[in-house]
Amino acid sequence: MEQKKISRRNFVKESSLVTGGILLAPSLFATPTFRNEKTLKLALIGCGGRGTGAAAQALKADANVKLVAMSDAFEDQIEKSYGNLSKLFDKSRIDLKPNMKFVGLGSYKKAIDEADVVILTTPPGFRPQQFEYAVSQGKHVFMEKPVATDVAGIKKVLNAAKLAKEKKLNVVVGLQRRYQAEYVELKRRIQNGDIGKVVSGQVYWNGAGVWVRPRKDSMTEMEYQMRNWYYFNWLCGDHILEQHIHNIDVANWFIGELPIKAQGMGGREIRKGKDHGQIFDHHFVEFTYPSGAVISSQCRHQPGCFSQVSETFQGTLGTSYTGGGSTAILKSYDGNNIYKHDGEHDKNPYQVEHDRLFAAIRSGEEVINNAQYSAESTMTAIMGRMATYSGKEITWDKAMNSDLKLVPDEDLLDFNSAPPVVPNELGEYPIPVPGKTTYY
Repeated sequence: MEQKKISRRNFVKESSLVTGGILLAPSLFATPTFRNEKTLKLALIGCGGRGTGAAAQALKADANVKLVAMSDAFEDQIEKSYGNLSKLFDKSRIDLKPNMKFVGLGSYKKAIDEADVVILTTPPGFRPQQFEYAVSQGKHVFMEKPVATDVAGIKKVLNAAKLAKEKKLNVVVGLQRRYQAEYVELKRRIQNGDIGKVVSGQVYWNGAGVWVRPRKDSMTEMEYQMRNWYYFNWLCGDHILEQHIHNIDVANWFIGELPIKAQGMGGREIRKGKDHGQIFDHHFVEFTYPSGAVISSQCRHQPGCFSQVSETFQGTLGTSYTGGGSTAILKSYDGNNIYKHDGEHDKNPYQVEHDRLFAAIRSGEEVINNAQYSAESTMTAIMGRMATYSGKEITWDKAMNSDLKLVPDEDLLDFNSAPPVVPNELGEYPIPVPGKTTYY
């Protein structure tokens, strides 16, 4: 794919080659039944809070899974995660030998080599190379979203996704709304025409923001950026990608298309300090789809402002509402409920992801491969970021055929390596400027 022009039409056409058949499967929320009781060895790559949670969910999903290896850039992250997991599971489940805790930026390969199933929860910039390696070694994968931070990474993930299909490897990605009962049911009803053709929508991830970790005198520039990975585009991709991808993914999924173009605006009103790296604190994007539907996308990290994490879509016959802490609903334009979801007995979608992954591994019949649609939604968010950073209208084909590459080819092996972006003599990082920045 790196050697030919990639049109949106070809991108969509090829999706059928690698996408697993789990979207509307009746068995999605059924209790798994396992045939193969072999002990499965698990490796955790990226031992922060999300990685620790994912490892716990994997161990809960299958009684014959053992955590046998851990990898992280920081030893303290490994020890904290190991300690927390050891409080939840006994030694028969957390079966790490002393030499199975691998520390360093390039240590993931050693941990992956020890496992049957790997969890990839490092900063997103490392995801493509880690996914590529895991697939090359024949491992089943759970990886968090987004799956890349640049176009070069997207192409690497797409190629690895094809290889995973050929090898019959299961790949689940942490876009958990696809495993959430209310979303699955509303998608089914929208697909059946309950609200007619979707013509517009609004998706939101507006909140107060995330942590900042102070710089210490002992830190190299690489260690500082790794500790504060959220604020650097090569590692995080900005919050339109790292968080708002959930809502953007729902738009692609519910509409059943990929957008053909995007235009928008963004900037930094609150995040102005040297400790805020490069990223914006607000983005607004309009995504236009082939059917003519236009989705308005908002994400904001500004304390004290209106907060909302939700998705709303308008069809020719009615409206759908999901997220925002309320029950999922389809409403007709006369105000009557077409459908209201009763979620009293719904399972936690974060757990369902792992339940389905291990059920598929055990059965050997259904192969789940979420990598394609996850790459599509990641690329949609990247296209939105290109639009807000540049202030230009960006087409899908232009974005996919760009030379955008933020992450170096080679593994960064230690904290003395120079990161791909460095501050100036005043300690300030380069900030995108609409009208001047291209990023394509």
